[in-house]
Parts: sequence; C-alpha cells; structure tokens
Amino acid sequence: MGREPLPVQELAGVNQMTVSLEQITAWLNAKEDTRVEFKSAREQMDSQNIVNYCVALSNEGGGHLVLGITPKIPRRICGTDALKGKLDKEQTRLLQQLHLRIDVEEINHPKGRLVVFSIPGRPIGEAIHYKGKYLMRSGEQVVPMTPDRLKSIFSETSPDFSAEICPKATLSDLSAEAIQRFQEKWSLKSRNPSLNQITEEQILRDAELLVNGQLTYAALILFGTRPALGKHLAQAEVCFEYRSSEASIQHQQRVDYREGFFLFEESLIQTINLRNDMQHFQDGFFVWDIPTFTERVVREAVLNAVTHRDYRSQASVFVRQYPRHITVTSPGGFPPGVTPANILYMSVPRNRRIADAFQKCGLVERGGQGMDLVFRAAITEGKPLPDFTGSNDHQVTLTLRGNIQDEQFLRFLERIGKETLESFSIEDLLLLDKVRREERIPGEMKHRARALVEQGILESYGRGRGAHLILSRKFYGFLDQKGAYTRKRGLDRSTNKELLFKHIVDNQKEGSPMKDLLQVLPNLTRDQVKNLLRDLKEERRIYPEGKRKMARWYPF
Repeated sequence: MGREPLPVQELAGVNQMTVSLEQITAWLNAKEDTRVEFKSAREQMDSQNIVNYCVALSNEGGGHLVLGITPKIPRRICGTDALKGKLDKEQTRLLQQLHLRIDVEEINHPKGRLVVFSIPGRPIGEAIHYKGKYLMRSGEQVVPMTPDRLKSIFSETSPDFSAEICPKATLSDLSAEAIQRFQEKWSLKSRNPSLNQITEEQILRDAELLVNGQLTYAALILFGTRPALGKHLAQAEVCFEYRSSEASIQHQQRVDYREGFFLFEESLIQTINLRNDMQHFQDGFFVWDIPTFTERVVREAVLNAVTHRDYRSQASVFVRQYPRHITVTSPGGFPPGVTPANILYMSVPRNRRIADAFQKCGLVERGGQGMDLVFRAAITEGKPLPDFTGSNDHQVTLTLRGNIQDEQFLRFLERIGKETLESFSIEDLLLLDKVRREERIPGEMKHRARALVEQGILESYGRGRGAHLILSRKFYGFLDQKGAYTRKRGLDRSTNKELLFKHIVDNQKEGSPMKDLLQVLPNLTRDQVKNLLRDLKEERRIYPEGKRKMARWYPF
C-alpha cells in the first residue's frame, strides 16, 4: 500500500523545489501569461498584496506569483530580499487565511534571489475570497470580481433541487386552486389572456414544472396539497409565530403553513397584518400614516426565503413577528458567492425553477433585486436598515425593524418629493442614510455624492482625503436648526487659519508642535491642518523649525 498523504498541518512546513531555472528562463522570454504575476519587490512586498494576488490567481485557475522579476517586457531579474528566513511562516499564514496549500519557495538564480508562490486553482463551482472579497486581476491590478464572473463560477456545479423530479408525486398531489392562482397571475403579468384557457398540465409544462410527464419538487413547493407535502417534502413549510415581546419564551400564536406557496401566501400576510400597527407623524397640518411592517417588504422577505432556502435540510422557514420587528429565518446559509455585504448586487438563486415561476407571474424581478426594494423602503420610511445578524453557514436570518427612528429625516425626504426619490439609485439612498447617521462613507460610494451635492441635498467641505459630507443647509433650515448646520459644517477656512495663527503667536517662545495644533481644530484631520499651515507659511506669517514629528511652528 502507498503512503498516506500528509495532514495539512504537516504540509504547511514543507518546501519542495517545484519551479526550475529553465522555467524561470521561459517566463522571462514569454509573452504575457495570464497565469503568472511578476513583481520586483526588491526589498519587501506588503503581506495583504500577497494575499490578494494569491486569491486572484486561484480564481483564475491557479498560477504563480514571482518576486524579484520586473513585470514589464523585456523582463529582467532584479532580485528580492522579501521574506528572507520567513518562507515557512508565510506558507502557514496563507494556509490559515485562505485555507489553500500554497507552496512558497526560494530560488537562488545566478542573477538574484527569487521567491515563487505556487498557487492552486479554485475548486470547481467555488470562488476563493478573503474576508468576503472575491478578487481577480485586471492588468497589473487586483480588482473585485465582476458579478457575471461570479455567477459563472457558482453555476458550474450548483444543482437546482427544485428542478429535480419527485418520482412518486402525481398530478393529484397538486391543488387546482393554487395552479389557477398562478395561472391568473402569469396571464396578468404577461398580458396574455389566452393563458387562462389552457389546461393545468399545459401550464405546468410551459412553466417547466412538469417534465416528461413527471412533477418537479418546485411544483410541489408551489402547488402541493397539505397531505402531499407531508408525504413527499414535509420540510417545505413556513411556520409563523407571534410573540408579544422579546422576553416571551412561549409564542402567543403559531400557524404552520405546510402546503403549496400559492395556497398560503395571502393568509400569511393577513395574519401578520392583524398586529401591524400604524405609526403616525405630523408634517404641519398633515398627519402621515406608515405601517410598522410594509406589506411589500414582508412579501419580498418571504419570497426570498422560499426561493433561496436549502430544501435538503429538514428544517422549516420561520417567520417570527414581534410588536416592532419581524425575523425571517430560512435553512441553509447564503447561496455561494452571496454575503450580507454584497447582497444588494449579487443574485444567485439556489432554486432557479422556483425563481423562474415567481418571475413569470410577477412576484419577483428577473434581476433578483428584491433586496433593493427592502433596503429602499427602510431608508425612505426612516426605519433601521435590514439586519442579517444571526446568519451563519446553516441559516439566513433577516430582521426587519418597523420603528420610525428619525421623523425629521422622513419629513425631509417627503419634501424632496416622490418623483425625485424614485430617481435615486439604492446607492444614493444608502449614501444619504450613512451621512445622516454620520457614518464613514466607503470609497466605492463616494462617486455618487456629486449628483446629490449638485441637487442641493448634500454638501461637501474640505479637500482631498479630508473632505466630508453633511446634509445640506436646506435640510437644517427646514428643521429650523441652522445652528446645528453651522456646528456640523465647522468654521470656514479663513477663521480656522486665524485660530491656528493666534495659537502660534501665543506660544511663540516654545513653538507649537503638530499635536497642539490638532487640538486647536479637533474637527479637522491632520492633512487639513497641514494644508492650513502650508497656506500660512506661503503667506510668510509662520515658519517651521525641525523636521517631521520634531517640527515646531513660530510666527515671523
């Protein structure tokens, strides 16, 4: 018998020569190769960049990252001092962070030392990521993987359970009432009245729910009778529970919907609406009513659970209602490639046959952007954003909170106008929400700010990396809070300069170090203070003595 393979822990410390000097020569003379990345890295290479290139190369089928060779043709060996004496530690680090066996070896070429990372290709149907970021290469840069590329990878081996045949199910297991409801919705959505005239068998065939005379699991999930689901797929149920408070261990009401979706969807919504209080807020003489739970949002959450849950799990979908929030928990983690961070932009249906049926009758959009609707409603109704806390590899938990948390912002959105709001992208609304909460604005959102500034909804102050966004003067004027606007906006540039100059004059004997000047203007960044000092220096009002951290400023 052959020797058993080494455990991963043992492999991590093994460095075998896998790249020959002949291979190095071939790489130097070859044309651009999509499977090899060259970096000069004469002294060192940032550890995060190494991880990023390993992720990107693995997603492209595997390859090599070579340190010590210039990237541009004609390539030449420049040598590298990176990772001297640390190859084993680096290999172990990559294994722990990426769960990939990446060989790292040192090659003493006559023209200089090289470090070569040999990176395996990703598994079929999986994309490699680090901290939720799926990466690929674009030229010499590493960039986020495009949605189309991710979808292509995840569709390689993702079987659609809902499209599989349920061998023992027959047409008698389906509800004629449920099929009729589907038929009517499809006819209305497609504006094709003739769909109402065809037989049940034909509508099932046209929807690919009846294949070669046999029913798919999707047909049972959508139209199955209670006895049929109990017999063939008992876990395909949605359980509703109501609790009067978070502290309630025992529910006050429970309903188990173990039947086809088109039989219980309206009943579930009606049950939720029995305790769906209206919240009132006043705008002048007008009183506006907003339901705690917006019906369209709740429907979308349930549709997502039915479409994306893992039907191989024996667990059920749970909809738990409380006075001010609803949680929807579905078995199975997020579909491959989907995370809470990218759920607005990534749609990978786990059960495509069900998703297609919902799309045909207008319950969901083909683009799968139902979460767009959920987030948009939360922001425009002044409610907290949807929350996926509690999700893991085994379940997805979505919490919808219904309390209006900022009536003033809600009034401002009403004044902006419905038509203007509808023209906003979800990125615009998320940006508005983050500015309102005074949260950090991610770099990928900042390009949306210009249009909102031009419309007078946001204002930008400061320059470069020190630039900040705030809600506009119009917003604070509308709230009759002009003082709050001035505080958030801060003092103007000339006033800030004079404050710095006064401090430097008052402390001219000992000089003013940067740490003291930052305390003078605590709302400004170091770069903003440095820009003001530069202006005062160019005006020949102040001068520095010393360098960097030891520098002190004095008046002329």
